[in-house]
Amino acid sequence: MAYYRTPHDVTQLPAWKALSQHRTAMQDFSMREAFKADPQRFNQFSLSGCGLFLDYSKNLITSETRDLLVKLAAEVDLNAAIKAMFAGEILNASEGRPALHTALRRPVGDKLSVNGTNIMPDVHKVLNQITELVTRIHDGLWRGYTEKPITDVVNIGIGGSFLGPELVSEALLPYSQKGVRCHYLANIDGSEFHELSAKLRAETTLFIVSSKSFNTLETLKNAQASRAWYLAQGGSEAELHRHFIAVSSNNAAAVAFGIREENIFPMWDWVGGRYSLWSAIGLPIALSIGMANFKELLSGAYTMDQHFQTAPFEQNIPVLLALLGVWYNNFWEAQSHAILPYDHYLRNITKHLQQLDMESNGKSVRQDGSPVSVETGPVIWGGVGCNGQHAYHQLLHQGTQMIPADFIVPVVSFNPVADHHQWLFANCLSQSQALMLGKTRSEAEAELREKGMAEADIQKLAPHKVIPGNRPSNTLVLERVSPRRLGALVAMYEHKVFVQSVIWGTNAFDQWGVELGKELGKGVYQRLTGGIEEPAEDGSTQGLISYFRGRHRG
Repeated sequence: MAYYRTPHDVTQLPAWKALSQHRTAMQDFSMREAFKADPQRFNQFSLSGCGLFLDYSKNLITSETRDLLVKLAAEVDLNAAIKAMFAGEILNASEGRPALHTALRRPVGDKLSVNGTNIMPDVHKVLNQITELVTRIHDGLWRGYTEKPITDVVNIGIGGSFLGPELVSEALLPYSQKGVRCHYLANIDGSEFHELSAKLRAETTLFIVSSKSFNTLETLKNAQASRAWYLAQGGSEAELHRHFIAVSSNNAAAVAFGIREENIFPMWDWVGGRYSLWSAIGLPIALSIGMANFKELLSGAYTMDQHFQTAPFEQNIPVLLALLGVWYNNFWEAQSHAILPYDHYLRNITKHLQQLDMESNGKSVRQDGSPVSVETGPVIWGGVGCNGQHAYHQLLHQGTQMIPADFIVPVVSFNPVADHHQWLFANCLSQSQALMLGKTRSEAEAELREKGMAEADIQKLAPHKVIPGNRPSNTLVLERVSPRRLGALVAMYEHKVFVQSVIWGTNAFDQWGVELGKELGKGVYQRLTGGIEEPAEDGSTQGLISYFRGRHRG
């Protein structure tokens, strides 16, 4: 189970040095001219797999760029890293754990050993447990304290216990089962709890407390508030088990809360939170879309796992996207990456990918603790189109920064209205086209002359209408947002993030920075409530604590 290799300084590899030289040669590369010169450019830089179609022809690349990037992947021994992950070797060196989220979507007959034990029977045992619960609730057999069937399910969790399940259940809303509504409670802000509880009836609500440790502050506080609300609405301690279940590895704490042992779904330390929607953390997904569709989601992710393991790097979708990210992050000084879904149901994919990418690759040391020698993960941001076109796309088109973008769009809408979807798809394509083409000074001037504008006014206005162009983007097309295709899409981004961590030599599966704020928060809370009178470690924090306490006394 030893880690598969020692970290490297990627800048010392021959391919990295060749890419540095190539970047200088690409300084004046024009995508506009490249498309004119090569009628086959689209065919050369596009591919399909797992129900996805990727067009990456609108990038600052030539076939030589791709060849050099693929060589870089070979020189960091990416093949060995991929094999190590799927074999259950210890990729999370700082915590001494494998990263086996991919095991959660493997077929029942597979075998995979962790510490000498085949984990696949346990994986499918939990899947069967999920199936039984979902069936009981959908069939109206699970009843609340007044014997009415469950109509609302509230998932109490934060981070990976919230973002992934919310993304998938919303993205697959057209597949939702009648009779059960799913809600999410994540933030510790009391306003969120107030707004949600006002929509619910305790007698027909089931709460899922999703916390590996069963002591995550925000989740535990919201669970306690939900329990108090349930009791205040007429529920009893004796019937609490009808309304609360848990996904946790701390059975004792869950039982002490009032949850029955048989209603606790396990979590394993070889599944990180941001990779956990495929596990029992996905219970709200299964309750929303049904088990058949949940299994289709797993199946789609599994097909991407197979593609990732077997496709040559130059035809491997997650590997290519990862290498393009390295190309821009490390050789073009891009500091952020935009995710632009042109689908209402995918509106929350950016939030999930923010955590997936930034929590995984927001690292400044390599696996052995030595400082990284290059920039690591970019800022992930974006939002649903066409809304962004009337907001932040201006920065993409005419700002001073290069910001690569992923456009994600389905061919078919679940809810066609007149010609709306044709316009939506057209907007998606035209935005990526505008980023690539831009508008030259001469084109801006000619455009204004056609309108009959005076030459002096043209010279004043034309500079403002110039759009640099040559801005890179990928376009990911799905036939429609189905469970199988969505599973493949999310798994694709998981593998992209992992590939980049291998290249940079970092650990994609820990998050120690997240832990620091939790630790300090306890001391701040004690000072806010008077439990500790000694001042905070710095003047700013103490000043804000004093301000808060002064206002509350007033």
